[in-house]
Amino acid sequence: MRPYVFAFLGAFLLVAVPHIGWKRVARFTVAGYCIAFSSEWLSINTGFPYGWYYYIDMTSSYELWVAGVPFFDSISYVFLAYCSYSTALFILSPLKSWRWNIVTLETRRIRRSFSALLLGSVLQTCLDIVIDPVALQGHRWFLGQIYGYYKPGIHFGVPLSNYAGWLLTSLCLIATLQLIDAKEQDQTAKVGLFIPFHSLMGPILYISVLMFNLVMTLVIGEKEMALSGVFMFGLPVLMVLILAVRRVNRFTRDEMAEHLKDYPLSAARRGLQH
Repeated sequence: MRPYVFAFLGAFLLVAVPHIGWKRVARFTVAGYCIAFSSEWLSINTGFPYGWYYYIDMTSSYELWVAGVPFFDSISYVFLAYCSYSTALFILSPLKSWRWNIVTLETRRIRRSFSALLLGSVLQTCLDIVIDPVALQGHRWFLGQIYGYYKPGIHFGVPLSNYAGWLLTSLCLIATLQLIDAKEQDQTAKVGLFIPFHSLMGPILYISVLMFNLVMTLVIGEKEMALSGVFMFGLPVLMVLILAVRRVNRFTRDEMAEHLKDYPLSAARRGLQH
């Protein structure tokens, strides 16, 4: 029913494990799923945090459901949170580039900062602004009609309370990831490893999720819905790209030293030879 969820989940594991270590990934996957599931279960039973909506039991004979919630709805929050957080780190960190690689010079301070928390949460919410309207039209593509709102909202049928709920849940998810990262003091977080352009993989996963949903929006013929997503992301993406190019290799010695002190196995150490 949802091959794209398996694809994005697999991509998340491939990208996140070399970045933050398998222990952190495993703990965040479990904790993030519990947070996401709780938020969905609460909303269909109490209206908080997303507003009143309901799931339509059309797929329980084809996929796993837990207490009235499709299992893979909740697991998707985990990779959405990670790729949003990783994109925030890319935006906030200095960049070291050489011929065959680019590394974000992130530090423990940047990883655990309020800026990373807030920016990552907003980025995840913005993804949902594109995802939910097309998911609500699931009967027009292979997802199927699995949920609906008791009162259609003003944004292509989605109520604004849904996005407020996503911002709150995203804050909880990324704060949990930061907490897990802070408690794990091992050196499995290699930051860049020796995989070329590994620091771009999180942002690429983010863009891939965005593009998949925009393409599906066009496939079902919702041009206005697709254009609203393009207009919302067009300027921010352009600004991020331009600013990234401008700050490549403009880091200070102190920034590099702090990065290598926190992550001595970083690929940036190899880049110093270039």
